[in-house]
Parts: sequence; structure tokens; C-alpha cells
Amino acid sequence: MNQNRQVSIAEGDGKACESGVMFIETSAKAGFNIKPLFCKIGAALPGMETLSSTKQEDMVDVNLKLTVSSSQIDQKRGGCAC
Repeated sequence: MNQNRQVSIAEGDGKACESGVMFIETSAKAGFNIKPLFCKIGAALPGMETLSSTKQEDMVDVNLKLTVSSSQIDQKRGGCAC
């Protein structure tokens, strides 16, 4: 990877800093820095700066459960599984 590099990390970071944008080097092919990239993007979203100060009791737990039995679904479909 380094032998094919046309821009150094320092150059990329400096240019990003000048432009006021975030910089992170990644490789989808090698799987390098992909998860940190999405974490960094997520943290930069509007409103996310207050998430770390959110209390556990203020959070809402969403639990999705199927309330219709499978036999009721089969009856509505006429017993066909397709």
C-alpha cells in the first residue's frame, strides 16, 4: 500500500485541516479503519455531542415483538406459506 501512495497521511491530514473537513485513512479492501470511520462520522452528526451526557434513565428501550401468532398469519393467508 505504501509503495503506491501518492499522498502522505500528513499531507492528507493537513489538506483536510485547511479545508475544515475530517480526515481518516481507510481501506475497504483490507478492512482497515472502516469501523472507526463510521464511528467518527456518527459522532460528527448534529445532536450527537450531547449523547455521551445522556442519562440511562432518559433513554427509551425499543423492543419489537411479533404479537400475532404464526397460526393466525397462516389463517389470514389461507394456509399458504408463499
